[in-house]
Amino acid sequence: MTDHAHDLAALREATDRLLGATGKLDDAGLSEPSRLPGWSRGHVIAHLSRNADALVNVLRGLPMYADSETRDRDIERDAPRSHAQQLADLTASAARFVAAAAEPGDWSRTVTLRNGVTDSASHVPLRRRAEVELHHVDLGVGYELEDLPDEFTAREIGFLAERFAGHPEIAPVSLADGTGRVWTTGGGAEGGPIGVRGTAPELLGWLSGRRDGSALTVGGGTLPALPPL
Repeated sequence: MTDHAHDLAALREATDRLLGATGKLDDAGLSEPSRLPGWSRGHVIAHLSRNADALVNVLRGLPMYADSETRDRDIERDAPRSHAQQLADLTASAARFVAAAAEPGDWSRTVTLRNGVTDSASHVPLRRRAEVELHHVDLGVGYELEDLPDEFTAREIGFLAERFAGHPEIAPVSLADGTGRVWTTGGGAEGGPIGVRGTAPELLGWLSGRRDGSALTVGGGTLPALPPL
């Protein structure tokens, strides 16, 4: 069950970790490549700032972004800014999201995200938390998938497994992390069932496109190629 109050508290902790890590960088550090192809660390931070504002729009019933071109253009515009500007913007945009989430509202209402995707408003804090946690890893500054809170990792595996459920190019897949937790995904293609075993961070890494799955144990077939998120 989604608990938006819990997710907001966890988001504040994740944001504090991100701000602490970003604060230790400098102009040169921000210009270095991130782990995301074609993006510097400055691109990642700029995206996180603009994503916070976009989710404020979502909570207030406005379009998340004007359009994809504007989203991309804003990230490119903001990526080369100085460390001081980036850190100030990241801090201020995070505060704006917290303030918007504190406004009275019906958390059970349906909101519209990017590309027309709809969801419950109660899931928005978790979606923002995922942006903060996973992109912190993408910065390549020593925060790894193994450092993510286990509760978050398990929920994000569940979210991504559901996202790929029934996908026409993925055979039925069973995921297990060795602790008794099992998730299922795929199912729209022939074959399987394929059993995939590994630690929760490795499963999340594969599902989110951040690891190649080579550390996973696969039975009943080959590890499926997942479409991009």
